[in-house]
Amino acid sequence: MNRRNWIASISGLIATASVPLVTLGTKGSARAAEKFPLTKPKEEWKKLLAPDAYRVLFEEGTEPAGSSALNAEKRPGTFICAACNLPLFDAAQKYESGTGWPSFWQGLPGALGTSTDFKLIYPRTEYHCSRCGGHQGHVFNDGPQPTGKRYCNNGIALKFIAKNETLPALRT
Repeated sequence: MNRRNWIASISGLIATASVPLVTLGTKGSARAAEKFPLTKPKEEWKKLLAPDAYRVLFEEGTEPAGSSALNAEKRPGTFICAACNLPLFDAAQKYESGTGWPSFWQGLPGALGTSTDFKLIYPRTEYHCSRCGGHQGHVFNDGPQPTGKRYCNNGIALKFIAKNETLPALRT
Protein backbone atom coordinates (compact mmCIF):
# COMPACT_ATOMS: atom_id res chain seq x y z
CA MET A 1 0.00 0.00 0.00
CA ASN A 2 1.46 3.35 -0.97
CA ARG A 3 1.21 6.54 1.04
CA ARG A 4 -1.64 8.02 -1.06
CA ASN A 5 -3.81 4.90 -0.60
CA TRP A 6 -3.05 4.79 3.13
CA ILE A 7 -4.02 8.47 3.59
CA ALA A 8 -7.21 7.97 1.56
CA SER A 9 -8.14 4.93 3.68
CA ILE A 10 -7.55 6.75 6.97
CA SER A 11 -9.43 9.83 5.76
CA GLY A 12 -12.41 7.68 4.76
CA LEU A 13 -12.42 5.93 8.14
CA ILE A 14 -12.27 9.24 10.02
CA ALA A 15 -15.08 10.71 7.92
CA THR A 16 -17.25 7.63 8.42
CA ALA A 17 -16.63 7.59 12.16
CA SER A 18 -16.99 11.31 12.87
CA VAL A 19 -20.25 12.09 11.09
CA PRO A 20 -22.47 9.60 12.92
CA LEU A 21 -20.92 10.28 16.31
CA VAL A 22 -21.46 14.01 15.96
CA THR A 23 -25.02 13.80 14.66
CA LEU A 24 -26.35 10.90 16.71
CA GLY A 25 -25.30 11.65 20.27
CA THR A 26 -23.59 9.53 22.90
CA LYS A 27 -25.40 6.25 22.26
CA GLY A 28 -24.61 6.24 18.54
CA SER A 29 -28.21 5.42 17.66
CA ALA A 30 -30.57 7.29 15.37
CA ARG A 31 -33.54 6.35 17.56
CA ALA A 32 -32.55 8.65 20.44
CA ALA A 33 -35.05 11.31 19.31
CA GLU A 34 -37.71 8.81 18.17
CA LYS A 35 -41.11 8.79 19.92
CA PHE A 36 -42.86 5.56 20.85
CA PRO A 37 -46.49 4.88 21.85
CA LEU A 38 -45.40 3.85 25.37
CA THR A 39 -42.98 6.19 27.10
CA LYS A 40 -41.97 6.19 30.74
CA PRO A 41 -39.32 8.08 32.67
CA LYS A 42 -36.10 6.12 33.17
CA GLU A 43 -36.85 5.83 36.89
CA GLU A 44 -40.13 3.99 36.19
CA TRP A 45 -38.46 1.52 33.82
CA LYS A 46 -35.74 0.95 36.42
CA LYS A 47 -38.39 0.02 39.01
CA LEU A 48 -40.06 -2.45 36.64
CA LEU A 49 -36.96 -4.19 35.29
CA ALA A 50 -33.94 -5.97 36.68
CA PRO A 51 -30.78 -3.84 36.33
CA ASP A 52 -29.32 -6.05 33.56
CA ALA A 53 -32.59 -5.95 31.60
CA TYR A 54 -32.79 -2.17 31.95
CA ARG A 55 -29.18 -1.80 30.73
CA VAL A 56 -29.89 -3.86 27.60
CA LEU A 57 -33.35 -2.45 26.84
CA PHE A 58 -32.82 1.24 27.54
CA GLU A 59 -29.05 1.78 27.50
CA GLU A 60 -28.51 -0.43 24.42
CA GLY A 61 -26.32 -2.93 26.23
CA THR A 62 -25.58 -6.52 25.21
CA GLU A 63 -25.77 -9.61 27.38
CA PRO A 64 -22.92 -12.14 27.21
CA ALA A 65 -23.25 -14.76 24.47
CA GLY A 66 -24.66 -18.05 25.75
CA SER A 67 -26.06 -16.51 28.93
CA SER A 68 -29.78 -16.73 28.11
CA ALA A 69 -31.95 -19.74 28.92
CA LEU A 70 -34.12 -18.65 25.97
CA ASN A 71 -31.35 -19.83 23.64
CA ALA A 72 -32.47 -23.42 24.28
CA GLU A 73 -36.24 -22.67 24.23
CA LYS A 74 -37.87 -24.89 21.60
CA ARG A 75 -41.56 -25.01 22.62
CA PRO A 76 -44.33 -23.39 20.55
CA GLY A 77 -45.24 -19.96 21.86
CA THR A 78 -44.54 -16.26 21.64
CA PHE A 79 -41.51 -14.17 22.57
CA ILE A 80 -42.57 -10.79 23.99
CA CYS A 81 -40.76 -7.58 24.91
CA ALA A 82 -39.54 -7.85 28.51
CA ALA A 83 -40.34 -4.17 29.07
CA CYS A 84 -43.86 -3.66 27.67
CA ASN A 85 -45.09 -7.21 26.85
CA LEU A 86 -45.63 -6.55 23.13
CA PRO A 87 -45.44 -9.83 21.15
CA LEU A 88 -42.32 -9.65 18.96
CA PHE A 89 -41.65 -13.15 17.58
CA ASP A 90 -43.51 -16.41 17.06
CA ALA A 91 -41.43 -19.37 18.28
CA ALA A 92 -41.82 -20.92 14.83
CA GLN A 93 -39.54 -18.13 13.54
CA LYS A 94 -36.71 -19.05 15.94
CA TYR A 95 -33.67 -21.02 14.80
CA GLU A 96 -30.26 -22.02 16.12
CA SER A 97 -27.75 -19.57 14.66
CA GLY A 98 -24.75 -20.78 16.65
CA THR A 99 -24.07 -17.22 17.88
CA GLY A 100 -25.03 -17.72 21.54
CA TRP A 101 -28.08 -15.44 21.34
CA PRO A 102 -31.70 -16.32 20.53
CA SER A 103 -32.10 -15.76 16.79
CA PHE A 104 -35.14 -15.38 14.58
CA TRP A 105 -35.58 -15.14 10.81
CA GLN A 106 -38.57 -12.79 11.03
CA GLY A 107 -40.47 -10.68 13.55
CA LEU A 108 -44.22 -10.33 13.93
CA PRO A 109 -45.83 -7.71 11.65
CA GLY A 110 -45.40 -4.16 13.01
CA ALA A 111 -43.61 -5.33 16.17
CA LEU A 112 -40.09 -4.13 15.40
CA GLY A 113 -38.56 -0.84 14.40
CA THR A 114 -35.03 -0.34 13.13
CA SER A 115 -32.35 2.31 13.27
CA THR A 116 -28.69 2.59 12.36
CA ASP A 117 -26.17 1.96 15.11
CA PHE A 118 -22.58 3.26 14.78
CA LYS A 119 -21.22 2.10 18.16
CA LEU A 120 -18.64 -0.12 16.45
CA ILE A 121 -17.78 2.65 13.94
CA TYR A 122 -19.30 0.79 10.97
CA PRO A 123 -23.09 0.92 10.55
CA ARG A 124 -25.24 -1.93 11.87
CA THR A 125 -29.02 -2.24 11.84
CA GLU A 126 -30.35 -2.15 15.40
CA TYR A 127 -33.90 -3.24 16.05
CA HIS A 128 -36.16 -2.37 18.92
CA CYS A 129 -39.69 -2.86 20.20
CA SER A 130 -41.98 -0.63 18.16
CA ARG A 131 -44.12 0.12 21.22
CA CYS A 132 -41.65 1.11 23.98
CA GLY A 133 -38.40 1.46 22.01
CA GLY A 134 -36.63 -1.19 24.08
CA HIS A 135 -33.40 -2.32 22.37
CA GLN A 136 -33.63 -5.97 21.35
CA GLY A 137 -30.55 -6.60 19.22
CA HIS A 138 -29.22 -6.31 15.68
CA VAL A 139 -30.38 -7.74 12.37
CA PHE A 140 -27.95 -9.25 9.87
CA ASN A 141 -28.28 -10.59 6.32
CA ASP A 142 -26.87 -14.06 7.08
CA GLY A 143 -29.99 -15.90 8.24
CA PRO A 144 -31.98 -18.76 6.74
CA GLN A 145 -34.61 -18.58 4.04
CA PRO A 146 -37.26 -17.43 3.42
CA THR A 147 -36.01 -13.99 4.60
CA GLY A 148 -32.23 -14.44 4.78
CA LYS A 149 -32.33 -12.33 7.98
CA ARG A 150 -30.91 -13.08 11.43
CA TYR A 151 -32.54 -11.10 14.21
CA CYS A 152 -29.91 -11.63 16.90
CA ASN A 153 -31.75 -10.91 20.15
CA ASN A 154 -30.66 -10.32 23.72
CA GLY A 155 -32.51 -13.01 25.68
CA ILE A 156 -32.83 -10.71 28.68
CA ALA A 157 -34.87 -8.31 26.52
CA LEU A 158 -37.49 -11.04 25.93
CA LYS A 159 -39.94 -13.18 27.87
CA PHE A 160 -41.25 -16.47 26.52
CA ILE A 161 -44.94 -17.32 26.79
CA ALA A 162 -45.75 -20.94 25.94
CA LYS A 163 -48.59 -21.56 23.47
CA ASN A 164 -50.94 -22.91 26.18
CA GLU A 165 -50.41 -19.82 28.42
CA THR A 166 -52.24 -16.50 28.19
CA LEU A 167 -50.21 -13.55 26.94
CA PRO A 168 -49.85 -10.88 29.64
CA ALA A 169 -51.61 -7.54 29.18
CA LEU A 170 -49.56 -4.81 27.56
CA ARG A 171 -47.94 -2.52 30.12
CA THR A 172 -49.32 0.97 30.34
